[in-house]
Amino acid sequence: MTIEKSYDLVVIGGGLAGVGAAISAARHGCRTALVQDRPVLGGNSSSEIRMHVCGADSKYDGLARRETGIIEELRLENLVRNPQNSPSMWDLLLFEWVRREPSLDLYLNSLALEPVMANAGRIEAVRVRQLASEQEFLLAGRFFADCSGDGHIAAQAGADFHRGREAADDYGESLAHSAADKYSLGSSLMFMARDMGRPMPFVKPDWAHTFPTDESLAHRGHSRYRYGYWWIEWGGQLDPIADNEAIRDELLKIVLGVWDHIKNHGNHGADQWALEWVGVLPGKRESRRFIGDYILCQKDLEAGRIFPDAVAYGGWPIDTHPVEGFRSPEHPCRQISVPLYTIPLRSLYSRNIDNLFFAGRNISATHIAFASTRVMSTCAVMGQAIGATAAACIRRGWTPPQAAGEGIAEIQQRLLADDCFIPGQVNRDGHDLARKAMIIASGSTGNNGPEAVIDGLARKTESGEHCWESQLLTDGEAWIELHWPTPQIIGRLQLTFDSHLEERLIFTQEEHIYTCPNILTNIPQRLVKDFTIQALEQNTWRTVRAVAGNHQRHRKELFSPSLKTAAIRIGITSTHGAPTARILEIRGYADRE
Repeated sequence: MTIEKSYDLVVIGGGLAGVGAAISAARHGCRTALVQDRPVLGGNSSSEIRMHVCGADSKYDGLARRETGIIEELRLENLVRNPQNSPSMWDLLLFEWVRREPSLDLYLNSLALEPVMANAGRIEAVRVRQLASEQEFLLAGRFFADCSGDGHIAAQAGADFHRGREAADDYGESLAHSAADKYSLGSSLMFMARDMGRPMPFVKPDWAHTFPTDESLAHRGHSRYRYGYWWIEWGGQLDPIADNEAIRDELLKIVLGVWDHIKNHGNHGADQWALEWVGVLPGKRESRRFIGDYILCQKDLEAGRIFPDAVAYGGWPIDTHPVEGFRSPEHPCRQISVPLYTIPLRSLYSRNIDNLFFAGRNISATHIAFASTRVMSTCAVMGQAIGATAAACIRRGWTPPQAAGEGIAEIQQRLLADDCFIPGQVNRDGHDLARKAMIIASGSTGNNGPEAVIDGLARKTESGEHCWESQLLTDGEAWIELHWPTPQIIGRLQLTFDSHLEERLIFTQEEHIYTCPNILTNIPQRLVKDFTIQALEQNTWRTVRAVAGNHQRHRKELFSPSLKTAAIRIGITSTHGAPTARILEIRGYADRE
């Protein structure tokens, strides 16, 4: 028997793009389904693959480059609850974040089989089989988001897509090859090893490859053993979908051959090291790229282009690899630095399927542009963007192209209110009551006065810090107040604290990264830890919320019943180590959404 269910948005794929899309849509009131064919969430970041989560913060320039929104929530929570950097605990955190959304249904171990089409240009439903429970579902939806990487549902629906590398002349890309081909970035297979404190032999299986000399691993450094090597990459000259099993088999031969080299060929100092985990699910980089109303290309990235319909951003280098992968005599990657650039909504929906979004490595981009947009933190913010957009389309009756046109200002303001960063955009939300308030504070440090909390930006940029910084907390409680000429109805207060966005917050098993400068390994010291919220009632301050032990950057404090007050006071007693307190933004709303 097929179980039929109906949703506003059905998301296919539970990587960080799909997780971001599903949570975002659910938080904005959409009845949402998230369908994942694996037993865990996280995609390439999960315990099944264990690739580190990278993004625009790869470069340190003293400015706030790191992604915020849902991905920042997850990374800060992981920093506190998973200091051991366990991949399985990361899986569970993603599971928890999805499960706690009441309007979001999660289908794990569930294979999306095929779309059911209303007509040639619109998806009506998706057939899903949950393997372990032997149940089948027909999930109807008003909108669909294929965040599965390979995009098999979108492809079956007839969505236009491209495979391989474009020619240089196609989009005027100097980094592209002279002629187009069907090649792609390869897949990688990771491993983990551990120092056992005693001699540990390794016997290579006969079927694994042999690499007897360091010259056979030229340009591929292997002096660290805890975490595997992304450069164990192969399959770029094959079909990454049809040949996935053959690619995995070859990668296993390479992994065990590399470990045999470390253990048994030359003096690598690994006598006491042993393998404790070898992946069997290849981390796939590239396959289909769907075509939207705009195709992002190299010139857009290098120019740091600000699109009018920008909803996300990137900043990872253009990171291309030789298609021969591990077998190439060249260096395993070529990286070209780019500034922060924006990603238009027109690149996140199908040009020929009316109700189909996508986010992740399958967006509308050339091979060269994709070489930057493909990293997981960038995928996560794209996912959050399409989730919010789908909710706006439901609420307003828009099509995706209408959302990218007449609706884009509303969507951008929604994303900013959800603590997403969009270069070129500032808070212009007419519903934000804080923008209409007079702001005073107990004291300030330097030029970081209280009015900065409503200046429209919630991170450090080239134009300034954009925060209120209190006096020394040793001088007593720091406070900041919002005053209105008449009483206001406050159902929701949003506070954005300083989580050191100029530093890198990366979840990885590669332990040496945590010893690098500008890497966060503990709760950011400037984050506010303990604070209260008070409302002025009959000339008396009444405490309406007391928070202890906060470790998140972005807080949404909801009040039921709503407050009616002419003034709000936020009092701060401690941070996670900094001598002063910082607030980057305060927002106030009548609703409790």
